[in-house]
Amino acid sequence: MTLELFDKAVEEVKVLKQRPDKNDLSDLYGLYKQATLGDVNTERPGFLDIIGKGKWDAWNTMKGVSKDEAMAAYVDLVEKLKIKYGI
Repeated sequence: MTLELFDKAVEEVKVLKQRPDKNDLSDLYGLYKQATLGDVNTERPGFLDIIGKGKWDAWNTMKGVSKDEAMAAYVDLVEKLKIKYGI
């Protein structure tokens, strides 16, 4: 997996014809954070920060996945989303 393919996928997801649903967005977020930063490195937000908790949980589900594996999974997911939502 090359960084160029990952970067291309990051840009392509921004121009989908429709906004992905919550599950797809959550998967994208978790994979992106894992690919760029590795395992979650912050405390889980408090119970009033619902969006922050959702993002943290999505990232935390990727714990232990290598950065290269996360990049590859992100690119694969974007390819599926391009078919599902159009580009």
